[in-house]
Amino acid sequence: MRNNYYNTLKNIQIMKRSILNITLLLCLVIACFSCEDDLDYGQFSRDNQPAIPVTYQGATTYGHAPFYTVSKTSESDISFTLEIPESSGRTIREITRVVGGTTAINAATVTTGATAANTIQASIAGSGTTATFTTSLPALKAKFPTGAANTALNGPTGTATYSEFAFMFLVTLDDNQTIVPVQLRLRIAP
Repeated sequence: MRNNYYNTLKNIQIMKRSILNITLLLCLVIACFSCEDDLDYGQFSRDNQPAIPVTYQGATTYGHAPFYTVSKTSESDISFTLEIPESSGRTIREITRVVGGTTAINAATVTTGATAANTIQASIAGSGTTATFTTSLPALKAKFPTGAANTALNGPTGTATYSEFAFMFLVTLDDNQTIVPVQLRLRIAP
């Protein structure tokens, strides 16, 4: 009699565990197939990827913002060449605006938030699928004599290995389409 009681308890426990496992599996299947993903998350949660990509010739990148490196004592000109693919069928009419500042600048800074204080240069003519912006550290330091941007331009302090100054470009193509490429950074090394 006692064995029957324990066998019945054991069978009830197995049944409970089986019902729980089936319920969890059913919930998992429902959760996996219940939502339709249309892959459109709106304008605020997408990357700034223009239809025609703009690259920076000779820039280094480790996954995000491309950069060039210069010494904080450099007096030489620094040139950034922006390029679009020839296969796009378009040409660069001009770099309409160049803004600079700390790495906090973004696409809105160059399109709607450009001011005399952060605009480095306007209207640089393009040449086919390229356009080149040239500046120097002394010119940038003169443009940004104070503030966080000037601190970055003066190079790293303490144990930092580099400081960064950022650029954003507004590029106009031959068909008047405008493109804001990803932020370009200038790393200033000791």
